[in-house]
Amino acid sequence: MHTPAPLTQPIVDSSPYVCRLIPEQAFRLVSGATKVLAEKAAGDEKSGECWAPDMTPHPLEVGWLQVGGGTSQEHLDFVMNDRRQIYSRHGGHTLPEDLGSGMAVYMPKSVFAEQPYQVSAKFRCGGKDRMIDIYLARVAKGRDGIKDLVELMRIAQKRYGELYDCTPGT
Repeated sequence: MHTPAPLTQPIVDSSPYVCRLIPEQAFRLVSGATKVLAEKAAGDEKSGECWAPDMTPHPLEVGWLQVGGGTSQEHLDFVMNDRRQIYSRHGGHTLPEDLGSGMAVYMPKSVFAEQPYQVSAKFRCGGKDRMIDIYLARVAKGRDGIKDLVELMRIAQKRYGELYDCTPGT
């Protein structure tokens, strides 16, 4: 007799947020995290990173970068191209076009094994190129890690636009 796969709860955008871009409930759902999510951040609107909870490996790490404020278009393109090459070598999945240029990947047997679930996207927002990276240490049993990363990126870009007064895709 065939047993149907368990239904997975969809990721939704709701406050509060972890690292300003990721809905806490969505992160908990995707990762199975139950601990207090004390976050630590460094940087500013143009370039920075955040992780939560503050332990190693970081269950969640989020990075952002934008052209301007010391970051050139050439540098942002270099960083994104580097990510794309690494993700491609590990069977990465191209993101939907509406999320810009990027990939999601699962790399358990690499130098990135502490955070094997990764997604990176370069997208336009307010006429400037921006980039967001999201790294997860684990995905809860029964979840589709790649699909979840894509949805987290979708929410992160929308939230980024709300925080920094720009519209993703423009």
